[in-house]
Amino acid sequence: MKKIVDKRDDIVFYLKMFPIVQIHPQAYDKSKTIVCEESNEKAIKLLEDVYAKKEIPKPTCNTTVVDDNIALAKRLGINGTPTLIFGDGRMKSGAMKAEELIRLIEKR
Repeated sequence: MKKIVDKRDDIVFYLKMFPIVQIHPQAYDKSKTIVCEESNEKAIKLLEDVYAKKEIPKPTCNTTVVDDNIALAKRLGINGTPTLIFGDGRMKSGAMKAEELIRLIEKR
C-alpha cells in the first residue's frame, strides 16, 4: 500500500487495526497505541515501527476502536490480515504486489 500511495495521489487507503491476538498476543495493545495517536503521521510511524519489530509505547488512551474493529471484522467474515475492502464491496485477503493491487483497484 505504501508503494501505491507514494506513486498515486488518486488512491487512498483507510486502515482499521485488526489484531489477531491468537497469533500475535501483544498486537491488541500495539493496535490501541496506534489508534490513540492523534497525528496520522505519528500513527503511521508507530505502525511502521511495529512492522520493523521495534518496541512502541503502551496505549495512552482509553478507546473501544480496536474492539469495534474486531467486531466489524467478525460480522464481515474477515479472519486474516491484510484484508482489503474495495468501494464496490469486493474483498481480497492476503499480501499482494503493488501492481496486482492497482489492477484490482482499477477494475470496477
